[in-house]
Amino acid sequence: MPISLTEPISQAFDRTKRILFAPFKVGKWFTLGFCAWLAYLGEGGGSCHVPSSGGPPAPGGPGTPSFGDWFAQNTYWLIPAIACLVILVIGVGILMIWLRSRGAFMLLDGMVKNRGAVKEPWRAYRRHGNSLFCFNLAYTVVVLIAVASILALCLAIAWPDLQNRQFTGLGFIALVLGTLLVLVTLSAATILSLLLSDFVVPAMYLRNERVMAAWGTVGREVLSGHAGTIVLFYLMKIVLGIGVAVIGFLAIFASCCIALVPYIGTVILLPLIVFMRAYTLHFLEQFGPQWRLFVDETFPTCRVCRYNLTGNVSGVCPECGAPIPPEPPTPSAPPTSPEWPPA
Repeated sequence: MPISLTEPISQAFDRTKRILFAPFKVGKWFTLGFCAWLAYLGEGGGSCHVPSSGGPPAPGGPGTPSFGDWFAQNTYWLIPAIACLVILVIGVGILMIWLRSRGAFMLLDGMVKNRGAVKEPWRAYRRHGNSLFCFNLAYTVVVLIAVASILALCLAIAWPDLQNRQFTGLGFIALVLGTLLVLVTLSAATILSLLLSDFVVPAMYLRNERVMAAWGTVGREVLSGHAGTIVLFYLMKIVLGIGVAVIGFLAIFASCCIALVPYIGTVILLPLIVFMRAYTLHFLEQFGPQWRLFVDETFPTCRVCRYNLTGNVSGVCPECGAPIPPEPPTPSAPPTSPEWPPA
């Protein structure tokens, strides 16, 4: 069966209406919004304001010490403060990666089972979330080391120019080389992150696999032989993302910028988040019945791993080996002969 890029759009639209509006429940909306907020925690970016006063005095005035002199005179408190700040930033970053990893499965579970729940999916998918967290943390560290290595290489190339306070061929080479290498590294990291979120996380959820096993499953069943389709899929997501961004900006203005408040904004924009996630999941379902996540009582599934059991007569799930409970017997209708009921 050919894989469609447009059919999942209508399916995602219907799925969003079914999850959020049929019927509309405020508690479910806020709970699912909390799961979505965790799943995308910290990915919206942010800004900080650096005050223009209160720092070291600006050099250049009469009797004003240079920054190096000021730093040397205050190292007794600056170095511990900088160290504490670095530790705090690293700790917050690790915490956010962990919460995002756990929230990814909470949001997915809420959409698949059409419910708003926090405690149950938090416990049920703890192993999945922790496995995803370890992978996310490792690849984040690798990316940071790669970028730092590129910057160190460029600094070494441009060092003669920096010493001579001039910009010659070495500085130009360092600038061009560093820009290209950083772009390649960040592009590769972005592609890895997209594949992880769109395909590997659903594979972990469906197959009850850890992250590396899920990568292997996705590579064999989704990526292999479908490179062109995957590229077109992400191009379609860019188009849909532009439309979603426009609607999101309109919602922000209509809410008088209340949608910019963390968590509250996620709740307000929840239909857009659910739609984009549902589009990916419905696209993935086209790769075979074993990739079907949304079960609408149309065919039997394994109660453990949700594998499609249509036509299965073995008594066990071929995916996870769990026993399949027999169907309850259908009660027979009473006789319709004139002797029934007996006198």
